[in-house]
Amino acid sequence: MRSPREFYRPLALGAPLPLDNIPVRPSRMIHFFDPSNAKMRDKVPAIAAQVDILLGNLEDAVAIDNKEAAREGFIDVARSNDFGDTQLWTRVNSLDSPWFLDDMLRIVGEVGERVDVIMLPKVQGDWDIFYADQLLAQLEAKAGLERPILLHCILETALGVANVDAIAQASPRIQGMSLGPADLAASRRMKTTRIGGGHPGYLVRNDPDEHNPEGPRATYQQDLWHYTMARMVDACVSVGALPFYGPFGAIDDPVGCEDQFRNAFLMGCVGAWSLHPSQISIAQRVFSPPVEEVLWARRVLEALPDGSGAIMVDGKMQDDASWKQCKVMVDLARLIAEQDADRKRAYGF
Repeated sequence: MRSPREFYRPLALGAPLPLDNIPVRPSRMIHFFDPSNAKMRDKVPAIAAQVDILLGNLEDAVAIDNKEAAREGFIDVARSNDFGDTQLWTRVNSLDSPWFLDDMLRIVGEVGERVDVIMLPKVQGDWDIFYADQLLAQLEAKAGLERPILLHCILETALGVANVDAIAQASPRIQGMSLGPADLAASRRMKTTRIGGGHPGYLVRNDPDEHNPEGPRATYQQDLWHYTMARMVDACVSVGALPFYGPFGAIDDPVGCEDQFRNAFLMGCVGAWSLHPSQISIAQRVFSPPVEEVLWARRVLEALPDGSGAIMVDGKMQDDASWKQCKVMVDLARLIAEQDADRKRAYGF
């Protein structure tokens, strides 16, 4: 077992010091684009201005014949654009693929100073993080980087979910995690072909009406991902990392997308993936605290400035626990208000 005294020391001579806290920035959506597609690369400046995180995808959804073109395209995009407050991420190919090593060598070596986070797909356990952590330190030292690149893990295998706590604790580089429902469904042998969201067959049914036992019985669709999302949120929050919902594949169902994103927001996720420009505004809306809730939370904080004791506000008891809930809401609102003038006015800051 690694000594705690060593945890925040570089894993390679000349590598930057690991961070002792994960930076918390607006992260309402991770917007994916295919760097192998010239038309998508041309749209990067306009898209970057709309999103909190822009991610160049090198893995799934990129054809095998386009893997190298995607890598070259991402490097070109990273070099050629000023992203301002927008974070730049990339999802590299999985550790067991023939492209992973070249992804890391080229990206860290050539544009590492511009990349905030590397997303690792199909993370199975802490051993994957140990390898990526050591490799990154060596590459950072070689490239002369002054700040560490962080790691974001996708939970998309049953083994990864079983090891989620160990993954979260494996390195100070762990920026956060995303739920990867499609690959996870396949790994678990779940009987669904949907990418995220619910399923009409996963439901509970009311008991029969004793006065009309043959009559209709109401059903309620359930959330296939509730358990996994809760485990992921707990694992992330326990180490100061950030949990995200992953993709919602039904681009033609904005209502279902908004519902799924809101479930994730209420459970503690800071954002979700956007696979299509139409999902950007949904994520912006859902993962920004509702105005009425922020205004209420500010009233509670003003009435209970230090969080001690108990008071009544509009007939509702408020104490230390509710003070903490309100502070979470207001702190997030302030963070978003720094980059969103309209919401700043609405929140009253």
